[in-house]
Amino acid sequence: MLNTHGFHHIAIICSDYPTSKRFYVEVLGFQVIQETYRAERDSYKLDLRVGDRDQIELFSFPDPPPRPSRPEACGLRHLSLAVADLEGAIAHLTAQGIAVEPIRLDHLTQRRFTFFQDPDGLPLELYGA
Repeated sequence: MLNTHGFHHIAIICSDYPTSKRFYVEVLGFQVIQETYRAERDSYKLDLRVGDRDQIELFSFPDPPPRPSRPEACGLRHLSLAVADLEGAIAHLTAQGIAVEPIRLDHLTQRRFTFFQDPDGLPLELYGA
């Protein structure tokens, strides 16, 4: 057994760093912990705080390969963000011009959820409390 304490971070590679930085910081409201430019890789690394303890590392690399087609490609399927007010979160995203799918019901938990995408098409889920 590994005896893990949870996730340390989730890493995301973006194709357009300024656009993705704006999306994750200004639209989603994630707090910047640290931003680093790594000249040897021609790459940015942006550490973002999500909620009280979670972290996303946003990377840029020259010419990253495209993501496999969705929705059921092998690999990471989506990131899910827990929200207390699903309708309020949806209203915030749509006010920013972000398309949000219709609300669905998780038949196992009876909780409502929806999906939207980041600037590179990464599926993101809002999961209601």
